[in-house]
Amino acid sequence: MSTLTLASDPQDAAAAEAVEAHHTHLAGELAGRVALLIADAERDPAHADETRRALVDFCDHDLVPHAVAEERTLYPAARDLPAARLLVDGMLAEHRGIVALVDALREARSAVRAAAAGRALQVLFEEHLAKENTLVLPLLAGAPDISLAGLLSGMHDLLGHGHAREDDEAEAGARGGCGGSCGCGGSDDADVPELDVRDIPHSLRHATVFGAIAAVPAGRAMVLVAPHDPLPLLAQIEDRYPGAFAVEYLQHGPEAWRLLMTHR
Repeated sequence: MSTLTLASDPQDAAAAEAVEAHHTHLAGELAGRVALLIADAERDPAHADETRRALVDFCDHDLVPHAVAEERTLYPAARDLPAARLLVDGMLAEHRGIVALVDALREARSAVRAAAAGRALQVLFEEHLAKENTLVLPLLAGAPDISLAGLLSGMHDLLGHGHAREDDEAEAGARGGCGGSCGCGGSDDADVPELDVRDIPHSLRHATVFGAIAAVPAGRAMVLVAPHDPLPLLAQIEDRYPGAFAVEYLQHGPEAWRLLMTHR
């Protein structure tokens, strides 16, 4: 049963859908950044520390504030519902685990330890969001005496409207380029981390790619492996990072499309 079916009014349904959409964005970006960190740990440890710092920055500015915002708004209201009291206690415990893993990532002394902490963080966060989407939000949206839309009013960290910092960084990094249509500015494929999205759920796939390319600094590249020619995704990347990435096709199917994406 969907959150829309359970919602007590259309505004609450829309609010729940907005939170779920932001959850998809956060989970995808985390997955992409972790994938790049793991790839660096395996193939390019010299750059792994830079990738780790970027991942920690994402956690500090986006992921952890989202958790804090939940504790201030959603969780107190949910805890007043008898059916959700123990659930909320468990969710709060998972928040402590998420923060602990971010700290472990921050303090990691090696690329391998950083990759392990990042992967553990990704798994816990995805499981945590699944509970919020399927348990917490439906309970709040369906409670007749709780206005989910009212709880979320102005809460940018929960609704995903606060991405000006990311957009500013993208604009600052976009200088020239071919608009993602040629192979100019390529690099040695053997030294480039690879992100294979074929096994990633479709709902997270684009957000995962955005998370990964956001972690690619200027002058570096990554190889994207997709199950089909990702033309719509390339158009979204160009729209979000105009001129910032040069694209070279390394393989045109039939089972996989491999693209070298270089941040100019």
